[in-house]
Amino acid sequence: MIDRYTLPEMGRVWSDQHKYELWCRVETLVLEAHAAAGRVPADVVEPVRNAPPPTPERVAEIEETTQHDVIAFLTAWADNTEPRSAAAYVHHGMTSSDLLDTALAVQLTDATDVLLAKADRLVAALRDHGLAHRDTIKVGRTHGVHAEPDVWGHRVADLAFAAARSRDRLRRAREAVGVVAISGAVGTYSLIDPSVEVTVAEALDLRAADASTQVVLRDGISEWVAALAIIATVCEAIALEVRHGQRTEVRELSEAFGAGQKGSSAMPHKKNPIRSERIAGLARVVRAAIVPVMEGIPLWHERDISHSSTERVYLPDAAITTDYLLDLTAGLVENLVVDAERMRANLESTGGLIYTSSVLLELVEGGMGREQSYALVQSAAMRTWQDGTPFRQTLRERAAADGVTLDEARLDEICRPERYVQNLGPLFDRLAALS
Repeated sequence: MIDRYTLPEMGRVWSDQHKYELWCRVETLVLEAHAAAGRVPADVVEPVRNAPPPTPERVAEIEETTQHDVIAFLTAWADNTEPRSAAAYVHHGMTSSDLLDTALAVQLTDATDVLLAKADRLVAALRDHGLAHRDTIKVGRTHGVHAEPDVWGHRVADLAFAAARSRDRLRRAREAVGVVAISGAVGTYSLIDPSVEVTVAEALDLRAADASTQVVLRDGISEWVAALAIIATVCEAIALEVRHGQRTEVRELSEAFGAGQKGSSAMPHKKNPIRSERIAGLARVVRAAIVPVMEGIPLWHERDISHSSTERVYLPDAAITTDYLLDLTAGLVENLVVDAERMRANLESTGGLIYTSSVLLELVEGGMGREQSYALVQSAAMRTWQDGTPFRQTLRERAAADGVTLDEARLDEICRPERYVQNLGPLFDRLAALS
């Protein structure tokens, strides 16, 4: 991922230098297990443990000749080992994928821990914002059209619970990728004892694979990427709400606009939802990783490397982008500007059409048939749409024409926006308990 969207902590998880540090750690743990079992000389462990990881530049230089990254790494690391002869026992009984998949499991779980902390922040931001606006009346919209009264906190609560479910889904996916496989060529433990795999898994606080061939089957990694894609898409749902709310015709929401910020190179009046649009664009990048990574599940027989090049691109990019998205979205929510007065004005802008559902039920409960009631209310509503006459007036005139007597005091009671949201208390209780 380009530097523009890479935050430092997640960038380090996926850096080449960190990858080689992890490779050294895995190889050292295997060597220690062999030495403890008496399979290799005990005196080789300390020189290997003390050998500094090779630089990415040195590994790349050797790989130009070997055309094999693991062999290039082992050679470069051996060059840093004193005495070099101790390095002869490194990678003992292993195959490349033992190292690659085990170190990748550490990277994936480390990346997940970074993401989970960011997800916690987003959930908290949404929870607090929703609770702060539990009484902020707005119009609810379906199909983009005014429907019934609502409160802004209700919409936010829905997004908060979605963010929490997405976070918990990622936490479960962490278990799916935290898998160690050190079983040798084709996974039969032919040259390495199964106890080594268990020992290394325990040292890394991961679990040994239930089964592996020469690679860990990619269903767990696919699950992890899918979990990232869902998180990214929930971020986009939040951003989309802001983008709609910031439209000039709506003007209910807006992103924070800092001192010195510019909205357009040509139009000085512009204040654009650039963060929300960036979220929408980057969510597509994360979703795009699902199919290429999933196609790494079906490999030829015990192993091929068609998944390898794909994962080198998509796993870091998906993690880094999701990390950036979570950070950006949390900041968006924490600094969101809500215009409650504009929300109220928009709610009242259709002349009372948002109360048709209550009027319909009131007529039905008063003894009128549903079809007759619907026809009466719809006819009055259509006239309000057409010429802007307030709905109560068109309703009154249409009822009089049909010989229907309206209870004006009762209509005053049911045509209040607060009446529509009076049953949301338990929802906000659940929101307050969200963590």
